[in-house]
Amino acid sequence: MEFITNSPAETEAVGAALAAKLSPGAVIAYRGDLGAGKTAFTRGLARGLGIQDPVTSPTYTIVNEYLSGKMPLFHFDMYRLNTADDLFDIGWDDYLERGGVCAVEWSENVEDALEDPITVTIEKLSDNDRRITITGGVLLDLSL
Repeated sequence: MEFITNSPAETEAVGAALAAKLSPGAVIAYRGDLGAGKTAFTRGLARGLGIQDPVTSPTYTIVNEYLSGKMPLFHFDMYRLNTADDLFDIGWDDYLERGGVCAVEWSENVEDALEDPITVTIEKLSDNDRRITITGGVLLDLSL
């Protein structure tokens, strides 16, 4: 599926629509450059899961946990990790077992550890415009 968004709010709306289709244990593997809109997309995922907490980038913390929704959201930033082994060292298996959604920025750094993820590629077309391509996993048509 491919979407063109023209604002962060529209990018969030695509994330919220995806969240409505997710089951516990879903893994979202993000691809996109710095500033592409991965955190905006995650804000939408959180909203779609009923999470009201402010969503921020986990760049310095490696993972941010949001537990107040209908299922937990674990937002990872793998930029500082080099291998899948590093991911397991921070407790990846434990996060998967907790029955939430794992959203992984810089997923290419740990792709060996991600089994059947839903891949969300966000391309920056201009200051506000984004192309969002969603592939993999078990997806139904997203209605916006």
